[in-house]
Amino acid sequence: MSCSLCTTDAPLAEIPVPGGPADATVTICAACADPDTPADHFRPLASTMWSEDPALQVYAARTLKRLDTDWSRDLLDQLYLDDETQAWADNVAAPTGHKDSNGVPLNQGDTVVLIKDLTVKGAGFTAKRGTAVHRISLVPDNDAHIEGRVEGQRIVILTEFVKKR
Repeated sequence: MSCSLCTTDAPLAEIPVPGGPADATVTICAACADPDTPADHFRPLASTMWSEDPALQVYAARTLKRLDTDWSRDLLDQLYLDDETQAWADNVAAPTGHKDSNGVPLNQGDTVVLIKDLTVKGAGFTAKRGTAVHRISLVPDNDAHIEGRVEGQRIVILTEFVKKR
């Protein structure tokens, strides 16, 4: 199967598209998910941005806006999104101070992995190192805390004990 954005045949990952429906995802390659990928990698967006999948349209619009090159601005001017999809594309979360143990920024809905066994107070269990915590929530007033569900319990986790997946 090929990447939904750049059409290359590479290993693919399902990436959530925040700001819209909770289950909205795109299936893209690692290069398309990496913000440091050179802009020329995204030239196929000229055709893939016309997909009928709203999540892919939103991801393409956000990518074109982030690239900020002459050709990406031209493509962004050509892209038509219905009102609901345009509102979703414009609904980008402001950067937060939440960072994992390696200094990688964390966003609402990310998946993280615990890097240390953590005793969960009041729940009577230990969250083991290597446990994946899906769809985290950021604690708005404390950049050192995130919330996630481990073994069916909603817990607060210190960002120094997680690594973004």
